[in-house]
Amino acid sequence: MQNTSKYILAVATFSGTVIGVGIFSLPYIATKVGMWVMLAYLLVLTGLVILIHLIFSEVALQTPDFLRLPGYSKIYLGNWGRAVALIATILGYIGTLLAYIIIGGVFLANLLVPILGGNIFLYILLYWILGAVFILWGINAVSRIEFWGLVLFFISLIVIFWKGFSFLHLGNLPIQMSDISNWFLPYGPILFALWGATMIPEVEEMLGEDKKKTKKVVLVATIIPAICYLLFILFVVAISGAGTTLEAITGLQGLLGKNVMSLMFFAGFLATFTSFIAVGLTLKKVFWYDLTMPHYFSWVLTCSVPLLLYLLGFQDFIKTIGLVGGVGIAIEGILILLIYDKIKKNKSRFLIYPLILIFLAGIIYEILYFIK
Repeated sequence: MQNTSKYILAVATFSGTVIGVGIFSLPYIATKVGMWVMLAYLLVLTGLVILIHLIFSEVALQTPDFLRLPGYSKIYLGNWGRAVALIATILGYIGTLLAYIIIGGVFLANLLVPILGGNIFLYILLYWILGAVFILWGINAVSRIEFWGLVLFFISLIVIFWKGFSFLHLGNLPIQMSDISNWFLPYGPILFALWGATMIPEVEEMLGEDKKKTKKVVLVATIIPAICYLLFILFVVAISGAGTTLEAITGLQGLLGKNVMSLMFFAGFLATFTSFIAVGLTLKKVFWYDLTMPHYFSWVLTCSVPLLLYLLGFQDFIKTIGLVGGVGIAIEGILILLIYDKIKKNKSRFLIYPLILIFLAGIIYEILYFIK
C-alpha cells in the first residue's frame, strides 16, 4: 500500500508540475493552425517528449547521486556542458517568469477590475510585487499551496465543462488547415507545455528504494497532461470558435456567466502565481548556490529581469512560451541526448542525431519567428 501511494504521489507531482501556464495558449493556437495540424503536433511531440523523458530517466538511474541537469552535464560533457546547461536553465526560467507575469496579471485584472477598477498594467505590477515578496521570504508552504491551487483549477475546469456543455458546437472547430506560414506555430508552445525533464531527479528521490519505477511514473505522468491538453483544446474551441482569446479563458465570459468566470480567473491566478513563486525560488537558488551570488542580489536579479523585459515590450504570451519551449527547452533536450550518447558509448547515434537535428531546426524557427 505504501509503495502504491508513493507511486501515485510521484505521478501526481510530476503531472501537476508539467500542467502549467502553457495550457492556456493551446486553444488559441489551434484556431490559427487548424485542429488536424494541432492534433498532429500534440501526438508527435507527446511521443518525442516521452522519449526524452525516458532517456533522462535512464541517465538519472545510471548516475549515482541525485544531481540535476547541470551536474549531469559536467560529469558527462565537461565544464562546457555545465555552462550551457546553466545558461539554458537561467534563460528558460526567466522566460517562464515573464510568461507568468503576462498571463497571471491578466487573470488578476479580470478578477479585480470589476470590483476595484484600474487597468491591466496596474494588476500586472501588483502580481509581480506579491510574487517578489514571496520569493524573498522563500515560503516553504508553496508546494502545498501549489497543489491546492491545481486542485481548484481542475475543479473550476469541471464547473466550466458542466456549465459550458450546452454551448458546445462542433462546427466551431477549425477543421481546415490554415496558411502554411502558421504550421510551425504549435511547436514551441506544445513543447513548453509538455516538458518536465527537470522534475525527473525529484521523482527519483520521491520513489526512494522503488526508483526503478521512475520510467513508469514518467511515462504515465507525461501522458496525463497530453490528454488534459487535448480535452481543454477541444472544449474551449468548440465553445469560443474564432473568438478564442490568447489565454483561452476570457473568450468564455459572455457565455458562462460572471460567477463561473470569477472562479476560473481566481483559479488561473492562483495556479500561475504559485508556479511563479516556485520557479522564482528555483532561479534564485541557481544564482545563489550555483553561481555563488549574494542572496539579495540573487533575489533582485530573479525578480527584476522578467519585469524589465515586460516593460521593454516583450509582452506577447505566445511568442514568449514559444521561445522558451523552442529554444531553451530544446537546448536542454540536446544536452540530455548528448549525455545519453556518452552513457551508451556512441552506440545510439542512429537515434540521437536525428532528434538533435529536430531540436536544432526548432531553435532556428523559434528565433526567426520571435524577431520577425
